[in-house]
Amino acid sequence: QVQVVESGGGLVQAGGSLRLSCAASGRDFSMSAMGWFRQAPGKEREFIAALSWNGQTKDSPDSVKGRFTISRDGARNTVSLRMNNLEPEDTAIYYCAVTADTRYRFSPPLNEKEYDYWGQGTQVTVSS
Repeated sequence: QVQVVESGGGLVQAGGSLRLSCAASGRDFSMSAMGWFRQAPGKEREFIAALSWNGQTKDSPDSVKGRFTISRDGARNTVSLRMNNLEPEDTAIYYCAVTADTRYRFSPPLNEKEYDYWGQGTQVTVSS
């Protein structure tokens, strides 16, 4: 059974930092791309960052560029999202996703429809 589990969310003041972690299990994800998305109240889910098997990333949206960084945590089935200088606008549920399609092993997808497995999400709340 495939599981995708996020951790590390919480409440932080504006200007603070958080590190989200994601671990995928239940099948071989050694050549999979993994990504982070978020959904704020009343808004659609948006792409934040993604990392391919060989370390390629996709450009993050301007809203988080330069503040958020995705990386592997050693094992290829785990990724982290380091979030610095957080703003109240970053308040959202953050989701980790994994694609089983090895076509993306060198270039991760942006479109959430290309991801096959999703975590339940972790809440990040940034107070002003």
